Amino acid sequence: MFPKRNTCIDRASPAWVAHLAGAMQQGDDMNDEAQSTKGNGHAAGAAGGNGKHRSPADQPCFDPTAYGNGPDDFVTDMTENAAITHHAIQIGSEVIAYTATAGHLVTVDPSSSQPNAKIFYVAFTKDGVQAQDRPVTFFYNGGPGSSSVFVLLGSFAPRRIKTSMPGFTPPAPYTLEDNPDSLLDRSDLIFINPVGTGYSAAVAPHHNRDFWGVDQDADSLKQFIKRYLSANDRWNSPKFLYGESYGTARSCVLAYRLHEDGVDLNGITLQSSILDYTQSGNPVGALPTAAADAWFHKRLGLKPAPRDLGAFAAQVAQFARTDYRLALQKFPDPKNTVIPATLKTLSQYTGIDTQTLESWNLDIAAYDSRGNSLFLTTLLKDKGMALGSYDGRVTAIDTGIAGNIDPNSGGNDPTMTAVSGVYTAMWNSYLNEQLKFRTNSSFTDLNDQAFKNWDFGHIDPTGAQKGLDAQGNIVLYTAGDLAAVMALNPDLRVLSANGYYDFVTPFYQTVIDLQKMPLLDQKVRNNLSARFYPSGHMVYLDGASRTALKADLTKLYQSAVTDRPAIARIRALQRMNTMSAMHH
Repeated sequence: MFPKRNTCIDRASPAWVAHLAGAMQQGDDMNDEAQSTKGNGHAAGAAGGNGKHRSPADQPCFDPTAYGNGPDDFVTDMTENAAITHHAIQIGSEVIAYTATAGHLVTVDPSSSQPNAKIFYVAFTKDGVQAQDRPVTFFYNGGPGSSSVFVLLGSFAPRRIKTSMPGFTPPAPYTLEDNPDSLLDRSDLIFINPVGTGYSAAVAPHHNRDFWGVDQDADSLKQFIKRYLSANDRWNSPKFLYGESYGTARSCVLAYRLHEDGVDLNGITLQSSILDYTQSGNPVGALPTAAADAWFHKRLGLKPAPRDLGAFAAQVAQFARTDYRLALQKFPDPKNTVIPATLKTLSQYTGIDTQTLESWNLDIAAYDSRGNSLFLTTLLKDKGMALGSYDGRVTAIDTGIAGNIDPNSGGNDPTMTAVSGVYTAMWNSYLNEQLKFRTNSSFTDLNDQAFKNWDFGHIDPTGAQKGLDAQGNIVLYTAGDLAAVMALNPDLRVLSANGYYDFVTPFYQTVIDLQKMPLLDQKVRNNLSARFYPSGHMVYLDGASRTALKADLTKLYQSAVTDRPAIARIRALQRMNTMSAMHH
């Protein structure tokens, strides 16, 4: 881990290299020493109670820099600061001593090698292990314009917020608890806040808006990952990405660009994917989610109601891609004999009467003129309730808030309303009091300005411009990037994770997008697995689903890390690509 560094040292000079090596050595020495910790609960006592090792002192950090989140904001300070604290947690039967690092790394423009951004991150690293044998996972949320606070405090970090999904989390005081589902037993965890989120900002003469685009963002995170690997001597560690929502589109582009730059990955987790924006609002992809919502709220027209959600969802998916797809194409042809039978089944699966479905032209994903989802506002209309787009189990009084929620933003959806207050309060408390990083700046958890100014244009691996259709409308397609990187790195393993109740990025639409992506080699396709959970967009907010997802992640990491020939091939590929990138 790094002490505060003197940024006046010339980054290209031998003095800076020696300085960097010394800082790395200091970090290794600290890790070797950190056998006992000041931690949380009984785990801390187990780790630090033997008295044999002296715990290293925590290093608090106060950062006086003002981090603006506007499109034209920037900073001039280039200090790579960090607050370093020591903790312990029990995961299963293992007590893990770990170091938390909250601070900044400075990225450089790949052409000029001049600093261009100061990126805020939080890292959790296991103490006393060989770095090259220890996987490292880079996490981020989506947006675009979201910080990583949601995935950090909700999913697989060592500490997490106690929520009561699908119920509304009541007002403060809130509880932060050790996370028995933490992924720290499998990997070190680094949570990245892209430029304009958290305390991340452009470095002058650059501006925040320079990083707000599909390709610009992927290049920026690529530079951060390379900086982290260099600063912490982690180039040979098995490397993983974990992205949520727009973060899945980001992962596809980022993974390909990392490969091109000599960084080859062992695994990617795509949680709540949106890989083809042309299919957002596709009723065929959305129908199984609508059926899952109706199943949960006991509104199905089937007697008896199905007992197994997974089997029922598969049944609806089969109907969606056959009879329902055909009926959508033929409606409202009065001579078509398929439509009446299909309409009856559609009503049974969704809990919406046939007359209402006909008024929607059978489109279960349709919206009204105010941008409200017809299905989400109709299913429980007799109760005066609307369903959440992000999690159909979450309901709210219908004031139009279950509207056309963009998969990128968050808006005023019942799901987000149920958890956003607790996140904001607990993050500030955790960062200041336990991670000991303090600043006068406001932490930007969601930046609407980034979303509004985002450039969705994308040059894909074929060199084609993606992001615009024939009418000039913005549509993003990144499944091709994923297919390309999987083909180039045939040892790369990919886990796709979705919640059944997510109407924003429906699970069956993810399946369709992955089936259609241009990846022909069946052996490589076998590296891709898809899993579904009885949860919503933020799968991990549901306790049982988080535990199930952790079990699936354990399998992913175990298969990737224990496959020694695959690791050797990935390292060789990385060396080859690094040499190629240097020559170019």
